[in-house]
Amino acid sequence: MTIKDKIPGLDKIYTGFAEATQEFKKDVACEKGCGFCCKEAGSIDITTLEGLAIRQAMQDFPRSRQKNLTKTFQQEIKKREKKVRVSCPFLMKNNACMIYEVRPFSCRRIYSLHVCTSKSPPMVNRQVMDAADQSIKLLQQLDNTGYSGHLSYILYMLFQ
Repeated sequence: MTIKDKIPGLDKIYTGFAEATQEFKKDVACEKGCGFCCKEAGSIDITTLEGLAIRQAMQDFPRSRQKNLTKTFQQEIKKREKKVRVSCPFLMKNNACMIYEVRPFSCRRIYSLHVCTSKSPPMVNRQVMDAADQSIKLLQQLDNTGYSGHLSYILYMLFQ
């Protein structure tokens, strides 16, 4: 089985996590357009497999957007090396996500039970974090021949 054949397995893991944590997320404060975690989370780690799924989705973007994103990945890598926090490159001006349907697990697991601010970071349920840890293990098993790392590093590597 090739790595591309494994991409559908991501949905199974994502769905399993969503179903397992649904009861703990009933009072979630997050809503479309918030973008706090997309700006403040700091590290959005992905697997190579998730990177390939994102790359596949990016092929539907206009060529100019693809080029701009690749340039942004490069710039973000340089900023990260200087320990500068940057927003997710897929966050649009209206704080919506360009790749919401294929967003990586790092994004899917983040939520908060209250509205976040710089003085009040996300508040999550311990059971959700435990379920996230189990899902990460499943992702690593599924992508056992790939890499894990920051979104910009993995995507830049895949575009070379």
